[in-house]
Amino acid sequence: MKNINNKISKDTASRLNEEEKVIQESDNSIRTEFNEYRNKMNDKLMAAPNNKVLKRIFGVDTLAYRSGALDSKTKELLGLVASMVLKCDDCIFYHLETCYNLGVTNEEIMETFGIANLVGGTIVIPHTRRAMEFWEALHENNEKN
Repeated sequence: MKNINNKISKDTASRLNEEEKVIQESDNSIRTEFNEYRNKMNDKLMAAPNNKVLKRIFGVDTLAYRSGALDSKTKELLGLVASMVLKCDDCIFYHLETCYNLGVTNEEIMETFGIANLVGGTIVIPHTRRAMEFWEALHENNEKN
């Protein structure tokens, strides 16, 4: 009976390890897929004819998040709240990655998620779930590298 229990324990541990690998690969693929798609489409938009307005909008967006009276980190957190309230997952992912790169802490992100849900209401909860998944993937990917 002891051998059977050991076999079951080893099989269970092996299965759990495989499931964990799949989850980690999925988390990394979310980030990679998002960035590859975003970059590809931005390049197409910038190369397209008659895109003066889009180029200006992209330029204003870049300038708006530079430090001024508010630092870049604060502006990105504001952008994250607005994106969550507007329910734009691509925007949420962009701001999360930028926040991560600026050193935003887990505590700051959770407080920001709270404000977004307070302002936006319960309709924001599904976007918060995906945001949390992406935020965790950012951390897990960094721990591996």
